Amino acid sequence: MSLFGSDKLKGKKIAIVATDGFEQVELTKPKKYLEDEGAEVDVISLKSGYIKGWDMTDWGDKVDVDKTIDEVSAADYDALVLPGGQINPDKLRVEQSVVNFASEFMRSGKVVAAICHGPWTLIETGLVHGKTMTSWPSLKTDLKNAGAHWVDEEVVVDKGLITSRKPDDIPAFNKKIVEEILEGQHAPRS
Repeated sequence: MSLFGSDKLKGKKIAIVATDGFEQVELTKPKKYLEDEGAEVDVISLKSGYIKGWDMTDWGDKVDVDKTIDEVSAADYDALVLPGGQINPDKLRVEQSVVNFASEFMRSGKVVAAICHGPWTLIETGLVHGKTMTSWPSLKTDLKNAGAHWVDEEVVVDKGLITSRKPDDIPAFNKKIVEEILEGQHAPRS
């Protein structure tokens, strides 16, 4: 247990999938929060080594990559977190291995959490139709065109699918991730 956290998520494994250009706080704050709650969190990317964040208006810090996307399976994890930023999800959504990984999560009923532009990757799974979701405002039309019901709210939960709009929403986003993981697996979303 950390000094400021708990063991609520002890034994749980969380996958954060990102690449260069992720919005820095949308990866680092959820990662720290989930680790403080006792979870093991892996940063998964397209390449080994490190990825570089985007800090609002310029390049930010490097984050170590724990595993590459070809080394993992959704079966290895209890939840998936997709940070935003414009660059990161635009790169990820054209990588079939990432879309397949996200699809496995969506079909499994496990917790999937995406913030800001993160839902772009989920759109590519073809599994957001009929889901209530939020995102950065510029994704509103993309989500609607994919069949989702878009709402402008801090955090939205639809059967374990958690979405938020922006960095200001991170505290609510983080709390919902923990709540949904503790609630357990949901019905598949296919």
